[in-house]
Amino acid sequence: MSDKQKTLASEYTFNGVGLHTGREVTMTLKPAPVNTGFVFVRTDLEGNPHIEADANYVTSTERGTTIEKKGVKIHTTEHLLAALTGMDLDNVLIEINNSEVPILDGSSAIFIDKFEAVEKAGIEEQDEDREYFVVKEIVTYTDPETGSEITAIPADEYQVTTMVDFGTKVLGTQNASIKSMSEFKDEIANARTFSFLHEI
Repeated sequence: MSDKQKTLASEYTFNGVGLHTGREVTMTLKPAPVNTGFVFVRTDLEGNPHIEADANYVTSTERGTTIEKKGVKIHTTEHLLAALTGMDLDNVLIEINNSEVPILDGSSAIFIDKFEAVEKAGIEEQDEDREYFVVKEIVTYTDPETGSEITAIPADEYQVTTMVDFGTKVLGTQNASIKSMSEFKDEIANARTFSFLHEI
């Protein structure tokens, strides 16, 4: 596989409120050089610390994904990162003036559709090939605390199948799958955050 890396052709700004912090936040997505990946830049802190969207920096996945590097945190990153991945991007700088991504409507959709965010900014192909992690054998991991399980299976195309069951009749068991990342916008982006009354 040797398709090219991609970034935004121009920048786009979002304003909103953090779901868990309740704080006003301004976030600007900007083009980034090849091999940058997705990088958060805390513009409200001295030195504008950078936090890469890297699994090694994930410190919590309870009610949102938090990443932390050298004591600097970014909360509720999942909807934005899903949108950027779903739009087939590789390199984006995410300047943010608070510790949490704005929740907007609780999905990835606004980042893609509602204000035509990523599409309005445009996508630019870059002069560098993508590098892929190739799964050559079945890999399975189960979290001993939560019981959550993930399995990676070798395949010719990137496909995802997921199932959730919170043990409640209100939701029951829910399933979703995509056979190509091109399906993300129509099939996955509208999935929204929810909570149970007893958790509030």
